[in-house]
Amino acid sequence: MKEQAPQKVRFITVEADLAGQRIDNFLRTQLKGVPKSMIYRILRKGEVRVNKGRIKPEYKLQADDVIRIPPVRVSEGAPAPSPKLDKIAALESHILFEDDRLIVINKPTGIAVHGGSGLSFGLIEGLRALRPDAKFMELVHRLDRDTSGCMLIAKKRSALRHMHEQLRTGKMDKRYNALVAGEWPANRFKVKAPLRKNTLQSGERMVSVSDDGKPSETRYRILKQFSGATLVEASPITGRTHQIRVHCLHAGHPIACDPKYGDSDFDASMREKGLDRLFLHAQSIAFIHPATEERMTFTAPLDKALTDSLMALNALSTK
Repeated sequence: MKEQAPQKVRFITVEADLAGQRIDNFLRTQLKGVPKSMIYRILRKGEVRVNKGRIKPEYKLQADDVIRIPPVRVSEGAPAPSPKLDKIAALESHILFEDDRLIVINKPTGIAVHGGSGLSFGLIEGLRALRPDAKFMELVHRLDRDTSGCMLIAKKRSALRHMHEQLRTGKMDKRYNALVAGEWPANRFKVKAPLRKNTLQSGERMVSVSDDGKPSETRYRILKQFSGATLVEASPITGRTHQIRVHCLHAGHPIACDPKYGDSDFDASMREKGLDRLFLHAQSIAFIHPATEERMTFTAPLDKALTDSLMALNALSTK
């Protein structure tokens, strides 16, 4: 059910499943299309009340809290994306698994996980448009815009907490396929190098290996050796921004067609073989289902651009 510019005070009783969520994040899901600045303004002015009292934006909801939400006009200039839009409708065919708690999707390359920075919508906004009746839908983790493959979305707050706990304790297993420049050494099974995130004046995020960075580790396994390139499996032990991409560069084997950390000569040779995107794909994900406690594994097929480039490399290697 879509709400258009609510004009009456609303009172919402918090369900147990939403306990622990911050009030500002809760309001962002309730007041879709309302700018963040306005949400913080109505919180600051005390127009939003919990159990008749004023609260701060960082207040964490408790089961059975009663929230007063004032009338707020939704900006007509920022409508929710229509499920009829081709790009959003196409997401339906990328869903690998769905139940009442989780969605596993094979994220296409070129779509950000959320809107912002000049993007009208991202993966999460697209899925919310496809599932307008879903009360809760949040990303469990992230993938870079140009990276494709397995992504998890939680449809309940309890599932999100369960998944985050698995990420923290190493119970979730994520494996990526990456095509890298040169011959990856057969005896190199991991890269441990601290990573530091920098924001350039343009607002672009860049990550570099730095002694004062956060501890980071990626494990590697060779899948196939080609002439001048290697297909590797990368398993991130930590989950830093751009981790696999920067660790490959640090090892001397940058990923094919990486616009931030790539090698121009290698990229040019791969473009000649038809590769027009970053060759980094979240090939599989394994986790414990939050309700059944069953261990589940999902794999996402490579898209045509990636499979075609591997076929081109294979043809050269077998000549």
